[in-house]
Amino acid sequence: MPQSNFAFIATEWPQIYEYALRAEEYIFSDPKAAGVYARNAAEELVYYIFALKQLRQPQDNNLAGHLQDPDFSALAPRAIRQKIDLLRKRGNRAAHPGHKITTQDAHAAVTDLHHVLIWAAHTFSTQPDTIPLDAEFDPKIATSRTPMRHEELRKLAVKVQQEHEEFQRKLEESAAASRAKDEEIARLQTQLAAAQAAKTTEFHRDLDEATTRTELIDEMLAEAGWVITKEHTAGGAQEEVPLRGPDGETRYADYVLWDDDGTPLAVIEAKRTSRSESQGQEQALLYAEALEAQYGVRPIIFCTNGLSTLLWEESAGYPPRPVLSFLTKDELQWRHHTTRRRRPLSDQPVKSQIVDRPYQERVIRSVGETFSAKHRAALLVMATGTGKTRTVIALVEQMLQAGWVKRVLFLADRKALVRQAVNAFRDHLPEQPPVNLLEEKDPDGRIYVSTYPTMLNQIEQYRQDGSRLYGPGFFDLVIVDEAHRSVYQKYRSIFEWFDSVLLGLTATPVDQVDRNTYQLFGQQPGVPTDAYSLDEAIADGYLVPARGLSIGTEFLSRGVRYDELSEEEKDTWDQLEWDEDGEIPDQVAASEMNRRLFNTDTVDKVLAELFEHGIKVAGGDVLGKTIIFAINQRHADFIDQRFNLQYPEHAGRFARVITSKMEHSQRLIDAFGSRQPVSEPQIAITVDMLDTGIDVPEVVNLVFFKQVFSKTKFWQMVGRGTRKRPELFGPGAPKTEFLILDAGGNLEFFNADVPEPERTRPKSLSERLFQRRLELLTALDTHESGGTPDLLHHKVPMKYDDAGHSPASFRADLVHSARVHVAGMNPQNVQVRPHRALVERFSEPEAWEKLTHQEALELAERLGRLPSESLKEAEEAKSFDLTVLRAQLAQVTGDGPTLAVQRNRVQDIAESLLAKTHVPEVKAQAALLEEIREDTWWEQVTYLMLETVRRRLRGLTGFADKTRWKPVQTDFEDTLLTAEEVALRPITPGTDPAQFRLRAERFLRQNVDNLAVQKLRHNKQLTEQDLRSLEQLLVEAGLGTREDIRAVTEDAQGLGVFIRSLVGLDQAAAQAAFAGFTQDTNFTADQLHFINQIIGYLTANGVMEPAQLFDSPFSDYGQADQIIGEEGLAEVVDILSEIRNRAQPPSTDPSQEETA
Repeated sequence: MPQSNFAFIATEWPQIYEYALRAEEYIFSDPKAAGVYARNAAEELVYYIFALKQLRQPQDNNLAGHLQDPDFSALAPRAIRQKIDLLRKRGNRAAHPGHKITTQDAHAAVTDLHHVLIWAAHTFSTQPDTIPLDAEFDPKIATSRTPMRHEELRKLAVKVQQEHEEFQRKLEESAAASRAKDEEIARLQTQLAAAQAAKTTEFHRDLDEATTRTELIDEMLAEAGWVITKEHTAGGAQEEVPLRGPDGETRYADYVLWDDDGTPLAVIEAKRTSRSESQGQEQALLYAEALEAQYGVRPIIFCTNGLSTLLWEESAGYPPRPVLSFLTKDELQWRHHTTRRRRPLSDQPVKSQIVDRPYQERVIRSVGETFSAKHRAALLVMATGTGKTRTVIALVEQMLQAGWVKRVLFLADRKALVRQAVNAFRDHLPEQPPVNLLEEKDPDGRIYVSTYPTMLNQIEQYRQDGSRLYGPGFFDLVIVDEAHRSVYQKYRSIFEWFDSVLLGLTATPVDQVDRNTYQLFGQQPGVPTDAYSLDEAIADGYLVPARGLSIGTEFLSRGVRYDELSEEEKDTWDQLEWDEDGEIPDQVAASEMNRRLFNTDTVDKVLAELFEHGIKVAGGDVLGKTIIFAINQRHADFIDQRFNLQYPEHAGRFARVITSKMEHSQRLIDAFGSRQPVSEPQIAITVDMLDTGIDVPEVVNLVFFKQVFSKTKFWQMVGRGTRKRPELFGPGAPKTEFLILDAGGNLEFFNADVPEPERTRPKSLSERLFQRRLELLTALDTHESGGTPDLLHHKVPMKYDDAGHSPASFRADLVHSARVHVAGMNPQNVQVRPHRALVERFSEPEAWEKLTHQEALELAERLGRLPSESLKEAEEAKSFDLTVLRAQLAQVTGDGPTLAVQRNRVQDIAESLLAKTHVPEVKAQAALLEEIREDTWWEQVTYLMLETVRRRLRGLTGFADKTRWKPVQTDFEDTLLTAEEVALRPITPGTDPAQFRLRAERFLRQNVDNLAVQKLRHNKQLTEQDLRSLEQLLVEAGLGTREDIRAVTEDAQGLGVFIRSLVGLDQAAAQAAFAGFTQDTNFTADQLHFINQIIGYLTANGVMEPAQLFDSPFSDYGQADQIIGEEGLAEVVDILSEIRNRAQPPSTDPSQEETA
């Protein structure tokens, strides 16, 4: 046997030994071959450990997928996993002809392999005490081999992969081979257990944190395309560079990144991972000064500890800022070039061939002033139809000409908007043809256009040489179309990855953009970089105004009530198949119309209103271009069906459904936007597809056949009609207005200007599981530190103790689940990388020994939402886990009501499963199911007993019934409400009534005993006389004239509602309003919490808009219809409406009030 540093594994692991031997033999003669063989040895080791420990195969069946597997992460220390991942990356680069592998790289790789195999042999071999734990790799031991040709190297990599795939295929095909494998594994596990139990040595070897940190930095340099050298090499990254300071003392810069001419592009100061990257700033500044003195070039500064990095372009006047990786050579070259050569944007003209309106040049200049002042983000608020896209194209052209940007990224949230932006850039900036990332696979250009998901995928892609396809410095300007908080919440990793200036665009009015959007773009709330409102555009003649017409029906307004139907209709109602259980509701709320119940007469009447009131073209003979906004695909199809039945003369071509689910939807969009006053289709029935970014100036009718709760979406939809169209009605007869036909109460809702609370990101099931586990862990630790006897000494009845549960083992299992979730996060993923230090810390078991409450909050907030390999489980199983976790937490904390709710949920599942005992797996748990459905089982329940229930039943919950209501179709006679003109409220902010509100609130708090105020507080019906007395009360108090009071309270939908909002609702009255809804129900803890939140809000604020149910804090655990179901949501909306109605006289007539 030849001499080798790896002789200690030659007997037990001969295949791994063969690869390791070849790796060390090729270090000096063929570094590339050494890199490939070292990777192969590491890969074979990982596959062996998976087989030995019988870990499930990951979905990505390659080495990277195995390394990210949570169960493997729980077995291997972080430093070991990092070293194997480095071996993988080096090996991949070595196998490609375009990447250089030095002897230094090969030596580092084989040294890492030696370290990894010492750990593995000590942990998984049958002779652990024979492993040389203190041995250092000695490259002189091995014999040097003849170098391999590249073709041989390529064939080697292919051969190893083919051998592994063939082995896997044979195992899957052969049951005998599988049994033999199981027997062999069982034999090895027995030997391993005995050997590991008897070993007398411990693996205390220093995992060399400093070296690991350096390797992390080396890998970030590699992904930026840098080759690390020991010497001053043009175009290379040199380590340990001696620099003489002004004091004459020589110091060593950790890295200098050299330009092709040998001048410094950047200097890197590296700190240990345990220290902050910012601590190296002053030292790095000294290095930069020394390099500038020697070469005449001031380098860019990076300060890093391997986990986090700062970029400091101090010579360009920017303060330090965080980046997620290093910049490539050409990106650094461009940064130096633009710092020296770019011209002031104020001196660069705006191209009038692209934009010719004064406000467009003004907002471009505003952005230029912001960027010139070293701000790295700007926000433009421009009404739909005012030319946002053309404005940014002119800005891009200006910044390109002035030398500020080299490459630009334009992001949109839909494919159609990407195509539209591509066409706009192509038309207005033909000398810079845009790259459509949805279509072009090997792009090269200056302007890139993409959707957010496509870009998120692209930044995870690598070139063949191991460098990233899009590094942090690839783009100099990123433009975010229709910027709002939900985009940032979903795709924030894109903005964090690219080190560019950022420009946000939105059409949402200034006073309605949420404060988080302003903060994202570095602006004070309510103060964007610049704005051009819809009112201004109409006044300036660039857009046309809207005319609003409310066209509701009784069913759309109040819902359908069984007791109000005719006898014939009641018979039809009783025969409908409402749900799988055959339960028949006594009403369908207005919010459930066109979701649960589709009524033909309702749709027919709305369509008739459209044809009666809609704006006509072609001499008044043809309905003008119309968009109907439907609730969902089923609703859109139903409208289309009713239209074709009512108007068959149009042969099915006049009105068409245009949604993302329709084939050839883009063809239909193109036909609809043909620029002709009359063309087929003339009516577009859509669901969330034509509400933004589609430019059809011929549209003159918008039908809101749905409720809209988002202000952003509402104004986007309104914007479909605002564009001008010359000669739409003939020569000299342009479009002067458009009509909104509102069947959803939206005009009244948005005219009321209800404050839109901050929307929070809905938490996924996996995130809630992670959060509940953290809460349970901290609860257990809190009780343990307090010495709670019933938790410290829980005994599980023997028949439930099939998992050997004890408090200690349960906590260990809980920690394992949470830790596996964290360990399953790939630190190279751009969403994970900003949190890498926290991920790596809590991937290790030591971090979980005592979890503090503050740590649990930080983990839930920062890591809960991140992608993890541990998430790939059946939804039903995870949902059951969450139910049991809630029950366990309630049992530990003594929360009886929550435990009762979760008990009911578990019992419902048990009852359902007992009807499925024909399934063998269910039958095997029948005895347990019988017991837990009885209340007596729960009287002495412990969290350990619940854990047994969870383990035994989680895999069976997919067999349980899922009761769902079914949509039904009826033909009940509906009644049209009187169509009323509703003026769209001016969008620009008016006088702030805050001072009036404050004075009125103080006064009313002192006069709470007033009879009318008491009626408002206790949810009693207000009368006309009460309203007059309240107004007189405020007038006599000197708060203002009657006209002043009516003007201020108009937006609050009347004086009664306004005063209720000031004095609040009595808590008992609020609870009584919901009593009928909550009694005799089996609501879950989340559902009860949701309802109590509503009651709390009403107590403080008196009234509540249904739209707020979809916002924080009510949406923190999911959307309202997901928490209480659509039927429950409808009932809650009705209760809220009833509460509001009681603050208004039953039939308020404004003219009578005026007379009074």
